[in-house]
Amino acid sequence: MRILSLLVLGLFLVFSGQKTKSPHGSDFKVSCNTCHSSKGWQVDKSVFSFNHSKTKFVLSGQHNEVSCRQCHSTLVFSEAKSECNECHQDVHQGTTGLDCGRCHTPVSWLVNNVTEIHQSGRFPLLGAHRTADCSDCHTSENNVRYDVPGVECIDCHREDYMATTNPNHIQSGMSEDCSGCHQVNAFQWSGGGFNHSFFPLAQGHSAVNCTQCHTSGTFAGLSPECYSCHQQDFLSTTNPNHTASNFPTLCTNCHTLNPGWKPAAFDHSSFPLSLGHSGINCNDCHIGGNYTTTPTDCYACHQQNFTAATNPNHVASGFSTVCMTCHTTNPGWKPTSFSHSVFPLTLGHSTPACLDCHVGGNYTTTPTDCYSCHSQDYTAATDPNHISSGFPQTCQACHTTNPGWQPASFNHTSFPLTLGHAGRACADCHINGNYTTTPTDCYSCHQTDYNNSTNPNHRTLAFSTTCTQCHSTNPGWQPASYTQHDTQFFPIYSGRHQGEWSVCGDCHTTANNYSLFSCRTCHGDTHNEGYTDAECYSCHPRGNED
Repeated sequence: MRILSLLVLGLFLVFSGQKTKSPHGSDFKVSCNTCHSSKGWQVDKSVFSFNHSKTKFVLSGQHNEVSCRQCHSTLVFSEAKSECNECHQDVHQGTTGLDCGRCHTPVSWLVNNVTEIHQSGRFPLLGAHRTADCSDCHTSENNVRYDVPGVECIDCHREDYMATTNPNHIQSGMSEDCSGCHQVNAFQWSGGGFNHSFFPLAQGHSAVNCTQCHTSGTFAGLSPECYSCHQQDFLSTTNPNHTASNFPTLCTNCHTLNPGWKPAAFDHSSFPLSLGHSGINCNDCHIGGNYTTTPTDCYACHQQNFTAATNPNHVASGFSTVCMTCHTTNPGWKPTSFSHSVFPLTLGHSTPACLDCHVGGNYTTTPTDCYSCHSQDYTAATDPNHISSGFPQTCQACHTTNPGWQPASFNHTSFPLTLGHAGRACADCHINGNYTTTPTDCYSCHQTDYNNSTNPNHRTLAFSTTCTQCHSTNPGWQPASYTQHDTQFFPIYSGRHQGEWSVCGDCHTTANNYSLFSCRTCHGDTHNEGYTDAECYSCHPRGNED
């Protein structure tokens, strides 16, 4: 009957157009049967299926165990608070902030990772701070209130700073930035290691006590200059005497921080100490303790060596006193090497001694032309005779600096020596030593060859004496080729007759008269008509047609 009554009531409400207002608020969208059944408005656990994980507040830890009403004080569920401090009293009284989740979880209020949490904060717990009790730093009215006095060391350790006597921090004017000397990850104040990077405590400075330099107990304003602490060392030095030598008081010019000032090394880049200069004592050059105006030119120190030199005699030869022109800093001045770029010493000139050319020790006006030194060689030459041939005295026209003047090679560009001319001796053409007016035309040298020629007879046939019309410089005059035959007379290098003859006599049967020529010599009287050559040409112009 009760169910029937509810159904009748429901139908009545539907048909009457009236709606029931939800006690959970007008924006509540969850279906009623998620929590309720027809048994009544009480939550029916047998049908309850609401998933709190789909809301903005997932239930975990202790929140799974509490009653809904502990958070939802009204039936309008959207009015429930989601922040921890809205439900839970802040026992820390705002000293740790409002984000409880930084330290606590829904499982328990207890915090087991205080050190880890502190590492992500403003003051990571390192060294002695890892073992300190929270109340040592957070001095508050109760143990759960964590007031922060400050994150700088001096905020907690001002009393330590004031009480320190070795050294006295106040009198020394030491900075209140404790991290300058002490390490935050240390477990004690001593051995912290002051950051002395502005004046590195290395080598001889590494083992000294602070008070050895900071003698007045003042740690501020101390000069970083060596001389300010080591003036007595400077004044008492005798090897060399720094005061008498007028040495600069900038000690780093020669010394490092090595104990005992050894080894000392002056930056001698203004005068490099190389080779023979490398192993000498300072006083060998800085005579009388002169370290300020010691000259840097070789002659100033080695004048006696220059004057005493006899091989060659530097004074008599008028040698320059710029010693490095010939010498390096090698001990004993050897080897010597003069830059002979003005007259390169190549081949035959590479091995003679200096005096072979610089006769009488003349090193200043020795001539550089070949003839001045080799006039006797020029005069004595007989193959060919240079004097009678009127050869120029510019020896380099034919010779290099090869010993013995061989091989000699004249630049014969005015008359190229090719083929048959290439292997001849000079005298074959330059007869009687004539090297100045030797003709360059072929006939002048080869007139006998021209006159003695019989196949064909050049003289009888009145051939041109311009030999190059038929010949090159090939030995034996072969092959010969009269290239003007096609244009001046009869085409034999082109046309019908090309390649049908071997020697001139094939067509020119009268050896002493090349003007006698007939087509019938080769072709006979093919028409049996007794045609003359002129008549042949009427049909066979210049022999080019069949």
